[in-house]
Amino acid sequence: MGFIAFLILGLIAGAIAKAILPGRQGGGWIITMVLGVVGALLGGWIGGALFGGGLQEFFSLQTWLLAILGSLIVLAIYGMVTKRGARR
Repeated sequence: MGFIAFLILGLIAGAIAKAILPGRQGGGWIITMVLGVVGALLGGWIGGALFGGGLQEFFSLQTWLLAILGSLIVLAIYGMVTKRGARR
């Protein structure tokens, strides 16, 4: 998968993760893309470690599910970190 395709995957996976995760998460589309790309990397690593398969082709269902799962994890951690920082 190319670099631009990976950025698009990250942006869309981050947006889907924001729509799935309850509550309000801050950040615009750049934060969404960064969290989505980091989440896609995390999802690919988790998929490789647990199931023996990471991110495949752009239009592969496995790629999208792993990217969204990783983005949900990263977004949940981001939400906990930013909420803790806002209370201080």
